[in-house]
Amino acid sequence: MSKPKVFIAMKGVPEVAINLLRKRFEVEICESIQSTKEEMLKKIPGFFGIFCCPSIMINEEVMKAAGPSLKVIGTMSVGYDHVNLPVMKTNGIRLGYTPDVLTETVAETTVGLLISTTRRFFEANHAVKTGGWKNWTPTWMCGKGIKNSVVGIIGCGNIGTSIAKKLVTFEISQLLYTSRSEKPAVKALGGKLVTVDELVEKSDFIILAIALNEDTKFIINGERLAKMKSHAILVNIGRGGLIDQDELIKALQEKRIGGAGLDVMTPEPLPLDNPLMKMDNVVLLPHIGSASIETRIEMALITANNIIAVLDNKPMPNEVHC
Repeated sequence: MSKPKVFIAMKGVPEVAINLLRKRFEVEICESIQSTKEEMLKKIPGFFGIFCCPSIMINEEVMKAAGPSLKVIGTMSVGYDHVNLPVMKTNGIRLGYTPDVLTETVAETTVGLLISTTRRFFEANHAVKTGGWKNWTPTWMCGKGIKNSVVGIIGCGNIGTSIAKKLVTFEISQLLYTSRSEKPAVKALGGKLVTVDELVEKSDFIILAIALNEDTKFIINGERLAKMKSHAILVNIGRGGLIDQDELIKALQEKRIGGAGLDVMTPEPLPLDNPLMKMDNVVLLPHIGSASIETRIEMALITANNIIAVLDNKPMPNEVHC
């Protein structure tokens, strides 16, 4: 009797997870670094499961191409805005994801991104490597420190809470946050629950750690960028669609805010001719928030076990219920 089939839609998945799947499935891995739409549509008819990541769109066309055999999608991520949930639900397909496991790694990346942006680390490193470091002056490469600043976190789930815990150790003057309800753990740190508008007006550092959905798309728009302090640093580790990127570019070009640190953007990868690429006050990372070896291995194993659970008709370790 032949095994059911799983399609892994990108290369580089840790072997330990692939080997786990191979015990129960016939596993096929995409031919390119990341599966194209054309390859996906060609490969997946008759497959039981798809192992994917946020940059791979699982839309109605893909699910229809797979046919009635498709029972599970496992995404190696916390976010799942790349999956068409209504179509998935209509077709009785289950979705597994990887929350919690990457909380600390993403929080670490966020703090590093904030520091490197406000203290101009990448700009300074470039100066060292290109001959820009000639003579020392007291104000050369100075940036704003975190101590005594107001930090605002938009979205205080597990990741936002971990970020808050780390940043209060920098002796900030005030911690503001947004959430659907008050978070006792953040309140215990001195955090104050506020509206998004109050947060962007008062914060020196604004961190986006919220999921992308219809309610949060462009939560940072032109109007809110206009309310920010002229030295404010905006950090995004959520999804690119949380920010109206065209408006952000205008605000940065006109020096209406101090800078931006982005681990996510629109589109991904960002074209080399995008204006953000040319700005000294912008730090760009290639969506590596969870990129520690330990975290990625655990994410891959959770994704594999989510898929196996559906084969065994058991609860997933982490299932999205929609």
